[in-house]
Amino acid sequence: MLQWQYDCLLAWSSRIQPQRDFKILSCRLLAPCSVPLLSTIHTSTSLGEIGRWEKKNRVVYPPQQPGEPRRPAVRTHLDLFSVYCQTVELEIYHCRRDIKYSKDKMWYLAKLVREIHIYRLDFIRGMTIDQALAQLEFNDKKGAKVIKEVLLEAQEMAVRKNNVEFKSNLHIAESFSGKGHYLKRIRYHGKGMFGIMDKVKCHYFVKLVEGPPPPPEPPKTGFDQAKEYVQQLRSRTIINTL
Repeated sequence: MLQWQYDCLLAWSSRIQPQRDFKILSCRLLAPCSVPLLSTIHTSTSLGEIGRWEKKNRVVYPPQQPGEPRRPAVRTHLDLFSVYCQTVELEIYHCRRDIKYSKDKMWYLAKLVREIHIYRLDFIRGMTIDQALAQLEFNDKKGAKVIKEVLLEAQEMAVRKNNVEFKSNLHIAESFSGKGHYLKRIRYHGKGMFGIMDKVKCHYFVKLVEGPPPPPEPPKTGFDQAKEYVQQLRSRTIINTL
C-alpha cells in the first residue's frame, strides 16, 4: 500500500463511524494493491524443482589449497561417529524428462545401451560410454538420438563438475525409462462415436560410473537356476501358519 492511500484510509476512517462502511472502503483501496502481489507467488513450475534422481549429484567438497595435489574424481563419505573416511567410485546421475516418445520403445534402447551380449551367450556386461555412443550412432530410431544427447550431457557434466580426468573412462551402470505425463484426447469416429487416445511421454534415466565396466559373469546352467529357485522357495515366509 502506498503512503497516500494509507493516509486517505485513516482520514476516511475517522469520518465514517460505522464498521461496515470502513470495511467496504478498505476493500476498495486495497484491491488495486493486492493484484501485483499474486505474481510473486512461486509455484513448482516456476521454481524448477529437481527430481530425486538429480539430487544424488549434490555432493559438496571443501576447497583445495594452492599447493594441494589434484583431487581424484571420487566421492568421499565421512562418518561423523567414526574416524575413518570411505571412498567410493564416482557416480553421475542424469536424466531427461517429458520426452515425446513411448516408454516401451525407449526401454529397448535403454537396455541396448546398458547391456551387451557376447557370442549369444547369457552373460552380460555394461557398455563403456564410447561403445554406447557408437551403438547409438548407427541406430535410426528417434529415441536413440535422445539417449545419445543425454549421454553426451552426462559425460560433459562429469568432466566439468565432477573432476573426471578422462571422459572415456566411464561406463553405464544403470539405464532405464519411466512413464511420463499422459494427456487424454478425443478421437472422433463416424456415426457420432468417439474414442480416447493418449499423447504419451516418457522419462529417461542414466547412471555413469567412473572406471572400466565390471567383468562379465559366467553363464548360469539349468541346474544353477533350479538350485536358486528351490532356495528361494525354502526361504519364503508363509503367514498365518503354525
